[in-house]
Amino acid sequence: MDRLKLLALDQEDVEVLSAHLQDAVVKTADIRWRPAEQRVVVALNRFDWAAANCAAPEFCRRRAALRFERVTSCKCRDISAVDKDQVLNLLAVVFEATDQPAGVVTLTFSGGGTLRLEVECLEGELADLGPVWVTECCPEHRVEGDKGGQAVEASKQG
Repeated sequence: MDRLKLLALDQEDVEVLSAHLQDAVVKTADIRWRPAEQRVVVALNRFDWAAANCAAPEFCRRRAALRFERVTSCKCRDISAVDKDQVLNLLAVVFEATDQPAGVVTLTFSGGGTLRLEVECLEGELADLGPVWVTECCPEHRVEGDKGGQAVEASKQG
């Protein structure tokens, strides 16, 4: 499969990014807020849902980068800024317009962690960086009785 490269300039674009990023694994050390550049960059290992849902499914992860420009504020909740090895499971990315074209991008992680980015206007990008590896499991989500929206693995950790 070719490397994925997507731009997000409106709410619908962010929904597409979010679908590709569901169950991406992120270390807190790989979240970079660059206030002088008005940029947030997140290096992550995304689960390749397209490969998992094809005729001959293959479970794999891809090294990727998520970038947002024109960020005026970056705030986190229930994410340790001190524990650089904390591993986060990304569940969703959402954009809400406030004063067009400005708005808020929210990255929601399992366990209740969130990253809230205030942006002058929406300008995001998701790009695969190259490395791909096979994993033995596919993330699975409980619908009923789900406590905290956490993903559970179908077999061994990948």
